[in-house]
Amino acid sequence: QFFVFCHGLLQLSQLLVSGYLKSSISTIERRYGLSSQTSGLLASFNEVGNTLLIVFISYFGSRVHRPRLIGCGAILVSLAGFLMSLPHFITGPYEFDQSVASTFSNTTDLCQPGVSGPWLNLSNASCTPRASRENHEVLLVMFIAQALLGIGGVPIQPFGISYIDDFASERNSPLYLGILFSVTVIGPGVAFMLGSAMLRFYVDIDKVSAAEVQLTNKDPRWVGAWWLGFLVAASLVALSAVPYFFFPREMPKEVGEELHVALLMLHTSTSWFPLVLLRNLRHPVYLLVVLAQVNISAMVAGLATFMGKFLERQFSLTASLANMIIGAVNIPGAMVGIVVGGAILKRFQMSLRRCSAMCVLGMFLCLLVAFPLLFLGCPTQKVAGVTYSDSSELGHHELQCNLQCNCPERAYNPICGSNSIEYISPCSAGCRAVSTHEDTSSVLNYTSCSCISENGLPGSARPGTCSTGCSHLFLPFVVLSCLAGILASTSHTPSFMLILRSIQPEDKSFAVGIQFMLLRVLAWMPGPVLYGSAIDTTCILWERRCDRKAACRYYDNTLFRHR
Repeated sequence: QFFVFCHGLLQLSQLLVSGYLKSSISTIERRYGLSSQTSGLLASFNEVGNTLLIVFISYFGSRVHRPRLIGCGAILVSLAGFLMSLPHFITGPYEFDQSVASTFSNTTDLCQPGVSGPWLNLSNASCTPRASRENHEVLLVMFIAQALLGIGGVPIQPFGISYIDDFASERNSPLYLGILFSVTVIGPGVAFMLGSAMLRFYVDIDKVSAAEVQLTNKDPRWVGAWWLGFLVAASLVALSAVPYFFFPREMPKEVGEELHVALLMLHTSTSWFPLVLLRNLRHPVYLLVVLAQVNISAMVAGLATFMGKFLERQFSLTASLANMIIGAVNIPGAMVGIVVGGAILKRFQMSLRRCSAMCVLGMFLCLLVAFPLLFLGCPTQKVAGVTYSDSSELGHHELQCNLQCNCPERAYNPICGSNSIEYISPCSAGCRAVSTHEDTSSVLNYTSCSCISENGLPGSARPGTCSTGCSHLFLPFVVLSCLAGILASTSHTPSFMLILRSIQPEDKSFAVGIQFMLLRVLAWMPGPVLYGSAIDTTCILWERRCDRKAACRYYDNTLFRHR
């Protein structure tokens, strides 16, 4: 029982490391200028290390000291977690364009006619060879960490399950495995809640004092303390690894009927490998169900990675709030669906045909509920010169109003004019004056902006983006997406039953192994990358760093939603 407790704890903290990355992905994109395709590849890269090893490990399962190997795996996972946060400590403080001179830079992004000096260094300062090398180092470290995370995670689940199944009594084994399964489902929810908590802190909380931070967490330039969660999660993994080095190689079996259950993982002799593989893949039910699961899993993998980013962009939420919604509403919804599906199965003792009918019904209802989500979202905000140029109304004035300001192309410090049009920076709106808060140096508003006219006079603007202005659609979106998730996940258990009951008993553990293998290769790996690439195609304005495309500043919200 102590082993089950330790294993639950270890699986939870392992899922914290891998799930936390997904919760902070939009923040890491912004901090290091990554496209969604790159961040999607990063998010799914741990599956690579995992897949390469899982077959071998499962095959050697009975011949090694399992607890000790689990402990070694956990130490690798913990190392990976610490490595993930390393980029924060090897790069300098986060720099953003500011309107108020600070200790870091005395350049500001207001309109300064006739001054061309300070501008040049703002746009080119970040382009030293060191800066671009730094960027490659950051990506390299993160990809290595993700690969390690995958490799370290390999022995944890299969060995833990087989160890428990070997030494637990026949009667208790299902209960223990059930406890572990529920932990693996809760894990991602906890990870998103952790992300929600950590991203409320400013990224350089350890490098600058609170008074020097000019941004609020609603600012589009805000970057939260993404690295903090990795330290927390990695420490937890390290702690839960310790007991594994003290468990015996074999335990006396719990008192109960002395039946030995075949292990869930691949214990088929290697000589039969191709034969059994062919026999299973020729089985139409097995093949179709696995393909259906591949499709659903690819969708889940993509959504888990980018749902937070989607909510942030569509409904102008902070990263912290978006994670809170996913961790507290969507993931528990999926858990409820899985439990309900299992309960219906148990209650009605379903035949295979009924199982498949239940899967089809669940998916069909899910599609019906999810269809309105295509239309529940916000239009792209009007951004002068990006998504909006009303030449008829403003005439020539619009294009001329900031010519004498010598604005850099790269400045990004969005402000919302009193005409509800967004400008990329105070300079592009032609603002010449700024008023700040007395105690802190945070900006209150910008004045005398030549591009914004109020009754014929230069207008004013407030810092931050104009909200997308459809917050009333947010609640229906959350309710419907949660409901769709519940309905889709009711088919989780019946689809497993279809697989387990449609194949020969002696192939069972092998078939489950192959199924997970196919899910990894065809769904978990490509899913986030495909989603990220699709999201990238909807970008309207890219940030440029050293002449390479970095993170996306503005998306076409409608396209983003539809794709």
